[in-house]
Amino acid sequence: MRKSWFVVGVAAVALAGGIWVLRHRPLPVTVLSPETDVTLRIYGLGTVEARVLSAVGFELGGAVQSLSTDAGDRVMAGQELARLHPEEQQARVAQADAGVEAARAALAKAEAALPRAQAVLSQREAANTRQQELARTDRTSKQSAEETQRDLDVARADLAVAETELMVLRAQAAEADANLQSARTLLDKHVLAAPYDALIIARKAEAGTVVKAGDTIFSLIDPQTIWIQAYIDEERAGQLALGQVGAIRLRSRPQHEFHGEIVRIGLESDRVNEERKVWLACADCPAEMYLGEQAETLVTTGHRDRALMVPEVDITGFDGASGTVWIAQDGALAQATLEFGARDDLGRAEVTDGLPEGAEVVSPVPKGAVEGRKVRVEVDE
Repeated sequence: MRKSWFVVGVAAVALAGGIWVLRHRPLPVTVLSPETDVTLRIYGLGTVEARVLSAVGFELGGAVQSLSTDAGDRVMAGQELARLHPEEQQARVAQADAGVEAARAALAKAEAALPRAQAVLSQREAANTRQQELARTDRTSKQSAEETQRDLDVARADLAVAETELMVLRAQAAEADANLQSARTLLDKHVLAAPYDALIIARKAEAGTVVKAGDTIFSLIDPQTIWIQAYIDEERAGQLALGQVGAIRLRSRPQHEFHGEIVRIGLESDRVNEERKVWLACADCPAEMYLGEQAETLVTTGHRDRALMVPEVDITGFDGASGTVWIAQDGALAQATLEFGARDDLGRAEVTDGLPEGAEVVSPVPKGAVEGRKVRVEVDE
């Protein structure tokens, strides 16, 4: 009986010893080492867009007579795209043209009448001068002198009327010219022309369609302005700057990597997705690009000759600038609050300050990590 209790006691002591050893043996961990030649990049998902995108249509309503182009066509600036039925406006132009002719004829008549009125006035002035001199020497009657003075006043009034009429007719002629120009301008607006060298994206009307002023007939873009519009997480957007280069992968060509640079950074973030928009001009993208196609971008924001990069999953309480990590120091686990700088597309942050002398950052964090626990640093092969 005593022998049995002795055996049980020895087993219990051995078990307790084994548990103590397991709990206090050095915990194997791996630590991070500074890396060399580190490229800092930010990931963004976006689409192919065009900076110059226009929805063009007629400035007035009417029935579409013909369309000269279709989706996919490239057109030159000023090239005809479509035309409205012009007959009604052509009649207005003819009417305005007739008005110009009538105004010019009336003006010519008035201009011819003016010299006559001036000549009559000169003749009446001379006659009046002569009669007044004769009356002063009593060689003619006073009544005769009064009649020549009256004829002179009438001639002056007639000349004033002729001059005023001439001014009115000149104004009417100018108005007729303006009406004709307006009618011709409206006639020109029956032809829809390309505003710049463009690629037709969509055709939204057909011959015979009655359209209103401003209705879209074609959607077109300037193919020289195609770019990538990408969305970047606000937390990382502070590293962005104009001119930074980026790698671009189109969804339809995942095996190819294209290159571009940031040419615009949005001044307004998406309030729901908390993302900032950036636009990359592509330097070597294919000639045929499709608006709306999904594109992935990796923007290079910096380079470090040497940097200690810590996975963000190993940082507790990370606020983008600081956080707590597990470190191996003097052969035991401890926690330290570090300062961080740039972040990359691999979900890592650069340690900038706070790492104690001789300490190393533990990654990944081992299960059951407690401060003071002895550790054994294992070296990756």
